[in-house]
Amino acid sequence: YSDLMAGSWDGSHDPGSQSDESYQFERLHIEPIYDAFICPLTKQIMQDPVTLETGRSYEREAIEKWFNECKDSGKKLVCPLTLKELRSADLNPSIALRNTIEEWNARNEAVQLDMARKSLSLGSAENDIMQALKFVQYLCHKSRSNKHVVRNAELIPMIIDMLKSSSRRVRCRALETLRIVAEEDSDNKEILAEGDTVRTIVKFLSHDQSKEREEAVSLLYELSLSELLCEKIGSINGAILILVGMTSSKSENLLTVEKSDKTLENLEKWENNVRQMAENGRLQPLLTLLLEGPPETKLSMASYLGELALNNEVKVFVARTVGSSLINIMRSGNMQSREAALKALNQISSCETSAEILLEAGILPPLVKDLFTVGSNQLPMRLKEVSATILANIVNSGCDFDSIPVGPDHQTLVSEDTVHNLLYLISNTGPAIECKLFHVLVGLTSSPTTVMSIVSAIKSSGATISLVQFIEASQKDLRLASIKLLQNLSPYMGQELAGCLRGASGQLGSLIKVISEHIGTTTEEQAAAVGLIADLPERDMGLTRQLLDEGAFKLVISRVVRIRQGETRGSRFVTPYLEGLVRVLARITFVLADEPNAIALCHEHNLAALFIELLQTNGLDNVQMVSAMALENLSQESKNLTKLPELPSPGFCVSIFPCLSKPPVISGLCPVHRGTCSLKETFCLLEGQAVEKLVALLDHTNDKVVEASLAALCTLLDDGVVIEQGVQVLCEVEGIKPIFDILMEKRTDNLRRRAVWAVERLLRTEDIAYEVSGDPNVSTALVDAFQHADYRTRQVAEHALKHVDKIPNFSGIFPNTG
Repeated sequence: YSDLMAGSWDGSHDPGSQSDESYQFERLHIEPIYDAFICPLTKQIMQDPVTLETGRSYEREAIEKWFNECKDSGKKLVCPLTLKELRSADLNPSIALRNTIEEWNARNEAVQLDMARKSLSLGSAENDIMQALKFVQYLCHKSRSNKHVVRNAELIPMIIDMLKSSSRRVRCRALETLRIVAEEDSDNKEILAEGDTVRTIVKFLSHDQSKEREEAVSLLYELSLSELLCEKIGSINGAILILVGMTSSKSENLLTVEKSDKTLENLEKWENNVRQMAENGRLQPLLTLLLEGPPETKLSMASYLGELALNNEVKVFVARTVGSSLINIMRSGNMQSREAALKALNQISSCETSAEILLEAGILPPLVKDLFTVGSNQLPMRLKEVSATILANIVNSGCDFDSIPVGPDHQTLVSEDTVHNLLYLISNTGPAIECKLFHVLVGLTSSPTTVMSIVSAIKSSGATISLVQFIEASQKDLRLASIKLLQNLSPYMGQELAGCLRGASGQLGSLIKVISEHIGTTTEEQAAAVGLIADLPERDMGLTRQLLDEGAFKLVISRVVRIRQGETRGSRFVTPYLEGLVRVLARITFVLADEPNAIALCHEHNLAALFIELLQTNGLDNVQMVSAMALENLSQESKNLTKLPELPSPGFCVSIFPCLSKPPVISGLCPVHRGTCSLKETFCLLEGQAVEKLVALLDHTNDKVVEASLAALCTLLDDGVVIEQGVQVLCEVEGIKPIFDILMEKRTDNLRRRAVWAVERLLRTEDIAYEVSGDPNVSTALVDAFQHADYRTRQVAEHALKHVDKIPNFSGIFPNTG
């Protein structure tokens, strides 16, 4: 019957069963069991013995069940052991027997408790430890009051020690036992709160074995029911992070996920834990407190939200959940609350989608009001800076700001008054807020729907000069923001900006200095600075002359060469930087006729060769287009720069007998320009394979590249050169057909105009005219141009049609009458 004792708490009532845990532990140390202790119905030791009139004792619950079965089946009440009929169903408590059993149990449990103490050491056999832990579980399950017995016997520290066992089975059972010991017992939980125990339990959360994780999280859940332990668990480094991870794990079993989730819910009692959860991606508790907590908690949570680094997805979630509440606090709270709300809004507004949500929630009017209000209720400057940052974030979302009202009289963000106020603040605050306000204007000038309103307001405020002065700001961020704004304005205010930059004020020099910094790498500021100069009117002679005088072009050439040679480290700004450099460099080719120093620079640095090389920067359409435009300008000058041969004066005989003269043959002359040509000195396109490379670009997908390339090739057919030789050069590189193809494709008006002009020149060669006259597609394209193009192109198309006899040429019939 010692097995019955074991079974009563081990769950195994079969004396013959062999589990992996030895029962020798009980067999050796339990007092003999008496038959009177055993209920005849349950075969187990009685806890609440009662006696029938027959004198037999049974477990109360078992005999009551027997009586109920008798009644239900219509049988007479009988004693189950003697089968004698009973006159009454009275059950008399067997108090003496119960006391005897309890004393017997107590003596046995005391012996077993003592054995458990001896077995709970890391040196004991694994089975003995397992049995001891199972006994402790049995004791606690049997009666809640036994939990203080376990505590008083100082077993809890010994069970905690078992967590260090090398046996996984022991560790798992120790975790399970600690949970049972702690359940609904705050004193036992306090003992677990001491020392490093909770830290040790947390470590099990990251164990590979799922069983240990499962037991550890169940124990932590139990401990988290105590407020004292909530603080303790949250204070352990990594505990909340691991629990948050487990709640979203796909590999954990559902029970573990659920327990992790419930543990975190309990930990929410402490604000510090809520902060940690937010930091680790579980934001809902913080947002709930922000929405529903008492005022000081709302303030605390809003402040913390402002410090968190959030990813874009989370920013959108936060904006949807608490955006409106934060805007309300910003509108009406005290200064401390407004500060917290502003900082939180700053954090969540820096994503396009969340910025749009805040816009819909009505953030713009209070934001603009905060920025512009002066007097008693005005924000301190550090908070105006936050407001300006939020406004910049909102503006960068690219919404339709010319239709969203921000003031009482339906003003918008791009109304003249609003922009004037922004410009006033830019000139009268500190660098930090000025920088943010520049970003606001950069955003508004980046949109085609709002840029003209900003341009108009800047012009009417007369602020251009003061905006240009920020190019010389010592703060890099402010300088960059101002340059980006001026770059956005330059297509609409180019002449005005060029006028401000020219002269002795030094801003142009500052831009050149920015472009020249950081050899070997490229910054956003460099790309913006060179882009600004590139966007200014290319034919502004004064500006180009000043760039020449300040050595800007030599600097630009060196930077282009460095990039081409791979000496500049790649970054996302290299491409716009190179495009800007090439566009600035091309400016020099627009002043060749009026500026000898420009030609000298082109000679010195062999610019024609550099631009030919740049034609091949595949993938950079703007570089190819600008290089072709520069080559057009250079080639236009070839006929002026070519050295024509000096013919010898005719001798005496020839002057008397002109029939004796033969034209002298001079070899090595350029067939197109009739003189001595070279790429470096006269920019002649017949050198350096320029013509082949330009022809190759005629089938480019970008119309502007095609147009620029065709324009450069047209310089070989221009007045002042030998057109037939130009045609011959194009023939040799198979450039004729692509030009006719452009004419027939009708891609853009500009391309058609240019192609009609080129085709008319080509058709002056009889062989080409003869060949083309049979092609109806060319004739149709020319007729279309003759009917629908602008006046000048129609005239040229008419001439072209005469070359192919599609329009009669009357000049031979009607002589010119002057």
